[in-house]
Amino acid sequence: MEYKKILVRAANWLGDAVLSLPALRALRARYPQAHLAVLARPGVADLHRRESCCDEVIACEKRRTWRTARALRGQGFDCAILLPNSFEAALTVWLARIPQRIGYDRDRRGWLLTAALPPPRAGEIPPHERYYYLELLRRAGIVGELPEADAILLERREEARRAGEELFRQMGVERPVIGISPGAQNSRAKRWMPEAFAEAAAQLASRLGAAVALFGSEAERDLAQVIAEQVRRAGLPILNLAGETSLERFLELAAACRVFVTNDSGAMHAAAAAGVPTVAVFGPTIVEATGPVSPRARVVREPVECSPCMLRDCPIDHRCMRRIAPERVAQTALELLK
Repeated sequence: MEYKKILVRAANWLGDAVLSLPALRALRARYPQAHLAVLARPGVADLHRRESCCDEVIACEKRRTWRTARALRGQGFDCAILLPNSFEAALTVWLARIPQRIGYDRDRRGWLLTAALPPPRAGEIPPHERYYYLELLRRAGIVGELPEADAILLERREEARRAGEELFRQMGVERPVIGISPGAQNSRAKRWMPEAFAEAAAQLASRLGAAVALFGSEAERDLAQVIAEQVRRAGLPILNLAGETSLERFLELAAACRVFVTNDSGAMHAAAAAGVPTVAVFGPTIVEATGPVSPRARVVREPVECSPCMLRDCPIDHRCMRRIAPERVAQTALELLK
């Protein structure tokens, strides 16, 4: 079926939004003349504004379903494609009276969709989550086969890097920067220890003659401060930017980093997609499913008998993370920079 005006409900979290970019680009390739609008929460809207495949980005707030639906109604959308699995996403486009509504049949929302597609079972598609979004398009008949997606790189990343370098200069940083993102949304088990981050950052900064920049949400500012104090005691320059940057500014500053060290998180996917050498520390999660999609990224993990467990809190001794030495992470970063 041909569509003239398509609404895509974006993924809600930064990492998922990055992993859905191949699907958005495939959709644009299939409908090059259509108007493609992305309905996105504020936390990911700036990511989509940088993409040429998106003609329009419409911000939506959580729990503003009726208001969002009223704003969409009458705008002439003939198709809505839902990347999140939530009931709320389907209800919004149903209330907006968009005639074609495509999504996976999950969260008891099938009756709200005109194309309620069965979600893929284990083994039906490649395990990485980027294929989950691409498979939605295939099952909807929009693409004939799963496109190749060996790397996910942001558009305008060179522009972002230059902007980030200027921002660092304005902060008084004239040397290379080691980016550190020690948080992980909704999971304490995914977090490498703050003292290990601090030690790895200090080793890298000393070897590279660099400063350290800490990134994260406002809720992670105290966590970042613990790391900042330890690095500062080592006599190294450090900026604690947790809670201080919008997504747009974060993307620019991350793109300007010499190397980025992180947990399995949205920041990991964003830094890798910005083309930055990225080292990701993995513990309870599955690398094959959520690992960074970049030739300039490396994963460090310790194979223990209980990993991957996918738990949000470790019920024992967090051995999958505690057995990863800072020296190992720092050395992986240095080797990546060669």
